[in-house]
Amino acid sequence: MSDVQDLMSSLPDDKIDMIAATSVLQQQAGDIRQNKPNWSSYKQSQMISQEDYACVSSLDKDKKSQAQYLQENPGQCAKTFLNLLSHVSKDQTIQYILVMIDDLLQEDRSRVQLFHDYANKRKESVWAPFLNLLNRQDGFIVNMASRVVGKLACWGQELMPKSDLHFYLQWLKDQLTVANNEYIQSVARCLQMMLRVDEYRFAFVTVDGISTLISILSSRVNFQVQYQLVFCLWVLTFNPLLAEKMNKFNVIPILADILSDSAKEKVTRIILAVFRNMIEKPEDAQVAKEHCIAMVQCKVMKQLQILEQRRFDDEDISADLEFLIEKLQNSVHDLSSFDEYATEIKSARLEWSPVHKSAKFWRENAQRLNEKNYELLRILVHLLETSKDPLVLSVASYDIGEYVRHYPRGKHVIEQLGGKQLVMLLLGHDDPNVRYEALLAVQKLMVHNWEYLGKQLEKESEKTPQSGAAISGKA
Repeated sequence: MSDVQDLMSSLPDDKIDMIAATSVLQQQAGDIRQNKPNWSSYKQSQMISQEDYACVSSLDKDKKSQAQYLQENPGQCAKTFLNLLSHVSKDQTIQYILVMIDDLLQEDRSRVQLFHDYANKRKESVWAPFLNLLNRQDGFIVNMASRVVGKLACWGQELMPKSDLHFYLQWLKDQLTVANNEYIQSVARCLQMMLRVDEYRFAFVTVDGISTLISILSSRVNFQVQYQLVFCLWVLTFNPLLAEKMNKFNVIPILADILSDSAKEKVTRIILAVFRNMIEKPEDAQVAKEHCIAMVQCKVMKQLQILEQRRFDDEDISADLEFLIEKLQNSVHDLSSFDEYATEIKSARLEWSPVHKSAKFWRENAQRLNEKNYELLRILVHLLETSKDPLVLSVASYDIGEYVRHYPRGKHVIEQLGGKQLVMLLLGHDDPNVRYEALLAVQKLMVHNWEYLGKQLEKESEKTPQSGAAISGKA
């Protein structure tokens, strides 16, 4: 992607604010701006001081008057706003104050420093007044306070302290999962800002943020939210370590599915950018290779070739397409059958690909399933326990049987990993193909005489209709 740093500094704020202008929060902010509070009555009832009244009255004017006042009284602005938030309780007025603060910061990012400087001078927390507002009942107040927190955290020179950061990111994550949250675009917008800051990215991972993004993306969400959440994944992948770990969360299969269904160019563009980072950013070349193979496995190559036929005005899309097609083609050329097999197992999307039914593959590679502390076998056993897909259960059962058949100590290993018991449970599965593959695997786990097993399997296959899973080259 050309000039990534320029893109990172402009796209997240300027372009996305144009999108956000149509969000529920922005529409409501427009209405709230029309209902100016009667600041005089607050002064007369002594709810606010003369000093705060003078300040808020001066700031509550046109932009030119605001700028002039701020230039002449830079220290007063933060003091007044924080005083107002602590002394005023009426929802309508709090809403207006938050819109004023947000507008002032949006107009000039450097103004966040006024709040930081004031809080530091008084040895107070600049975050507490706004984070406390996240507990209010009013949805607008909560989400506008969240917007202000995001700007204070991202546009100033000071990072958010760990405990406040953890609280805020946890709050954002929880808001994403609230059913029918009308403010979800605003929540995602805050997250887009936060994840541009490298120090905040790992904190998001510790609150299980990536899993949450993937979970939401795998359900049905509108294309705008889809774009925003994939954008969050994209900015996370600028960190090389996170780019390496990303597919542990099943990012590639989920984004591959969205890519094949998406009709929106901006969603296509951001997914291609994530895929590119997942190949380009990892410092471990083996991980980049595994990501390429995973993309091939998830039929991304076919989708790229379809996209290549379309005309895109966006040069980034064309550049990313060219990059990805070249990398994926190279990975296909270098692909060993074991690489292909390992990537399929790790994707948890098992199907009857040729590698499973190749007797040559199992003869040559069964022992390799012991590598990395039985990593692939553990995944197969986990799939037997957790998957609801009959195809996945059938293939996993078959593979465990073939491992046992071709590796002398295989029975012992599978028993130790708990696989034998799980395969036996599948003998009672509703699906006949699952039952059939489980039966074959159990027989392989039990048998001592392979010649005898061969005869038994022939009898079994005469009685049971063959799934696509018949054993090739029966022993």
